[in-house]
Amino acid sequence: MPDDLVQAALRAAEARTLAVGDVSMQAIAKEAGISRSTLLRRLGGSRHALDEAVRAAGVDPAGQKPVRQRAIEAGAALISTRGLSAVSLERVAADAQCSVHSLYAVFGGRDEMLQAIFERYSPILDVEAVLASPSSDLRSTVRNIYAVMAAAFSREPRVLPAIYAELLARPQDDSVRPLLQHFTPRMFASVGQWLTAEIKAGRIRDLPLLLLIHQMTSPLTMHILIRPTVDHVLRIPSPSLDEVCDTFTDAFLRAVALPSEPAPSCTSLRGEGDKGGP
Repeated sequence: MPDDLVQAALRAAEARTLAVGDVSMQAIAKEAGISRSTLLRRLGGSRHALDEAVRAAGVDPAGQKPVRQRAIEAGAALISTRGLSAVSLERVAADAQCSVHSLYAVFGGRDEMLQAIFERYSPILDVEAVLASPSSDLRSTVRNIYAVMAAAFSREPRVLPAIYAELLARPQDDSVRPLLQHFTPRMFASVGQWLTAEIKAGRIRDLPLLLLIHQMTSPLTMHILIRPTVDHVLRIPSPSLDEVCDTFTDAFLRAVALPSEPAPSCTSLRGEGDKGGP
């Protein structure tokens, strides 16, 4: 099946906000820049081949969510309930109601699928967005980072806590290593560059970068991870997430922020000027 016909069908469906299967052959032919009769001839007289090619590209012509989206959601649910090691292409395909071949076509393999799941349910995209236009107020930037972290750790399915549990239990496991290799350099490229800039600007202490990142992220991470246990087992009421983010923001800044130099007072300026007078 020529790819130009598949792409024409997808564009026609998107433009009309319809499922591909509901788009007329005339509309697809127009999008492809050919006549309806030419389209039918290239399809062998039936649109069945086109529907199958669209399905192989990861889109259900009947209007289901794309294979990529269904697979990410199915994989996230598996990670949350059974752990990272339980996620296989075969199990995700069964839960997402697609073929293993479709998953290979969309992702390329299991590692790439896990990376897509982590990117969707981790705070990395939101943190990068915060740091793309950081506030001139250091506290606001730190507070915004904590807010997106808290949201990512708390949302269902609980993908992030499950991955952290796997990381702590089996740091050398083959299920964890691809995520670390893919996202750790990315984290240092965003958070690390921002912290380095803050050090150079004289706003925070010049500490080793890894320790700064740990000092900023670890308290909130640990609180979110044990929060369900505290709530449901110990029956100790937890503060709101807003209060948690405010508290850890202030704690981090007390630990690393450098005092800004106070502006000189009018009195001191007059005093300096008087020294040169008669």
